[in-house]
Amino acid sequence: MSQDPWIQNYDATCRLAQEIAENIHERNRQQRTGGNPAKINMTLRASLQKLKQNITQLRETLIRASSQRRIIQSEADRRQSLLDSLVTKERQLLASFKGDITESEPARSTLMSSGGGGQGGAVNPWLVDESEETRGLSFGEIKTQQQQIIEVQDAGLDALAAVISRQKQMGQEIGNELETQNEIIDDLTNLVDKTDGRIRNETRRVKLVETKSASCGMLVVIVLLLIAIVVVGVWPTG
Repeated sequence: MSQDPWIQNYDATCRLAQEIAENIHERNRQQRTGGNPAKINMTLRASLQKLKQNITQLRETLIRASSQRRIIQSEADRRQSLLDSLVTKERQLLASFKGDITESEPARSTLMSSGGGGQGGAVNPWLVDESEETRGLSFGEIKTQQQQIIEVQDAGLDALAAVISRQKQMGQEIGNELETQNEIIDDLTNLVDKTDGRIRNETRRVKLVETKSASCGMLVVIVLLLIAIVVVGVWPTG
């Protein structure tokens, strides 16, 4: 999976910030040793301006991606957190660039020095407020750690997409089964209606036959009675 352009730009901006921190370190060394830091100060001003522009571009790109729903909300929040941290670093770098090298020891002690123990070591403003997870790691190791986190998140998103796809397929299959069952129920309803109509018709025919049978029975009795009269020659009197 190719790396997201925003992440690439973020990594490039982090590298720029690291370069600025190293240049500030070198500028401070030159000031302490009586060198002329004019050239490196010009480079630092241009680099700080470029850093500010990169952060602005990252912010605008993140806002567009979030508003257009090209990334999920959790990823937008994660990137916003990274961007906020980068803004803080940029402010600290700018403050370090403008600060006097003779700043008080308590102020210097708030930063991590590359010389160890704060004795003669130059300030590395990029490492201010470093988290426990990245403390002691090199920039390359931090980048690798971030890439691993992104890969884990991508794998989680792929797994979630697979689950959603399976659920969608199950829903479609259930829907198809319901349609089939509804068709069967409709057929049974029609069959029951037809059967009920036939039963009603047969019932009426049976009743009609019974009525006709009763009438025929009375007629037979009368005919037999007349025959008996004729044969016997006796007509019953009142």
